[in-house]
Amino acid sequence: MVTCHDVAAYILQKLGEMTAMKLQKLVYYCQAWTLVWDEEPLFQERIEAWANGPVVPDLYDKHRGYYLVKGWPNGDPTKLTATQKETIDAVLGFYGDKPSQWLSDLTHQEDPWAEARKGLAPGERGNELISEAAMMEYYSSLKE
Repeated sequence: MVTCHDVAAYILQKLGEMTAMKLQKLVYYCQAWTLVWDEEPLFQERIEAWANGPVVPDLYDKHRGYYLVKGWPNGDPTKLTATQKETIDAVLGFYGDKPSQWLSDLTHQEDPWAEARKGLAPGERGNELISEAAMMEYYSSLKE
C-alpha cells in the first residue's frame, strides 16, 4: 500500500528541495488527478482544508517547523507502480514549476477546498475533510 510519505519522497526525488507548502499542494494534486485518471486513490491518508489550502496532516506532522524540505526519509518511492509514477510525473509536469503561493491560491479557487471550508472565515483554522468524491467530481469536470 502506497502512503502519502512515498508520494512525497518521489516528488522530492524528482524536483528537489521545495517549500513545505508546495510539497503539500503537489501531494494533493497527485491524489486528485490519480482519482480522475486512474480511478482509484493514490494513498489513504486524510486531506484537510486548512486556511492555506489542502494539507495532509500525516505529512505536516513530519515537516512541522520547516520552511524548506529536501528529502523525505519517511517514504519509499520504489513502492509506487509505473502507472502511479506516470500520473505523478504528469501532475509535476503541469504544477511542478509553480511557486507555492500560486498553488495555494489556485486551490482556494477550486470547489473541493472551498466547499470543505464553507462557514469558516478566511484565515480561520479548520480541519474539515476534503473527500475523494469531491476531488473526483471537481477535477473530472476539468478534463473535458
